[in-house]
Amino acid sequence: MPASLILLSHAVGSKFPNSVFLCEHKTSSRLPRHRGVEGVGPTCLPPLTVHFDQFKEALILILSRTLSNEEHFQEPGEGVQIQIIYFNLETVQVTWNASKYSRTNLTFHYRFNGDEAYDQCTNYVLQEGHTSGCLLDAEQRDDILYFSIRNGTHPVFTASRWIVYYLKPSFPKHVSFSWHQDAVTVTYSDLSYGDLLYEVQYRSPFDTEWQSKQENTCNVTIESLDAKKCYSFQVRVKAMGDAYGPDTYPSDWSEMTCWQRGEIRDSCAETPTPPKPKLSKFILISSLAILLMVSLLLLSLWKLWRVKKFLMPSVPDPKSIFPGLFEIHQGNFQDLF
Repeated sequence: MPASLILLSHAVGSKFPNSVFLCEHKTSSRLPRHRGVEGVGPTCLPPLTVHFDQFKEALILILSRTLSNEEHFQEPGEGVQIQIIYFNLETVQVTWNASKYSRTNLTFHYRFNGDEAYDQCTNYVLQEGHTSGCLLDAEQRDDILYFSIRNGTHPVFTASRWIVYYLKPSFPKHVSFSWHQDAVTVTYSDLSYGDLLYEVQYRSPFDTEWQSKQENTCNVTIESLDAKKCYSFQVRVKAMGDAYGPDTYPSDWSEMTCWQRGEIRDSCAETPTPPKPKLSKFILISSLAILLMVSLLLLSLWKLWRVKKFLMPSVPDPKSIFPGLFEIHQGNFQDLF
């Protein structure tokens, strides 16, 4: 991560009385460490003389990054929004959206050293015939960019940013696939700087969404693949947040490639088997409710029949027991016997 400066004034021991130290804390191996001053906790540069203007600029930068972690710093009332992208540690692109100056060619002035005079941009980004950004050559730099966007001689936006906070790596090139049984190892061409994550996305025509896997090396192995299926792959690179900060950008996705049984294919145009129709929740709940109601009705009728049988027991019919009782004897038992 870019060094965060700590200004130490007053005396440090008795070795460097009344001196100002610029100390740094590093969590990344991208830049070499400076030899520290003996007896001082942080890694510090040797004592040096700092002018008041330099001290003020450094203090303003530290406070702005500490108190506000917003990507866009905006001066009150100006209505200017900026975006910074550091492409692959090579080119810095600063674009702005100034609604108040939509029909105006604003100029961009910058410097990488607080002591130097501002230089004017020579490579502008145009939108509808008006300036909307600037491209700067800044290969392998870990510096603060001081810049001012002006309308003529009037500054409409002035700020300073550490450019590596806005790193966007280049998309992976020379990607190779090594297949072994039900797994594949995707190998990238490694970039010249570290603290990166290499991500692979893959899916088959039977998958509803992309699956992803990432590693901190340029060799990513994906296991448990079905050799009979065709898979589409795409890869990209991301900067680690703990090394570059939260405002970085992932690289663009590489071109999609399709593989099946270890062989490259033009596309994965297989038509997946249509899913079996499923009952909607409404139909299922309605069916269960109707079934429950019918069951309760049958149970109620059965209970009612039992109660009726208990209260009013059935009387046997003598017609079936004594044949001819009603047909011949008109129901007279004495005649029958």
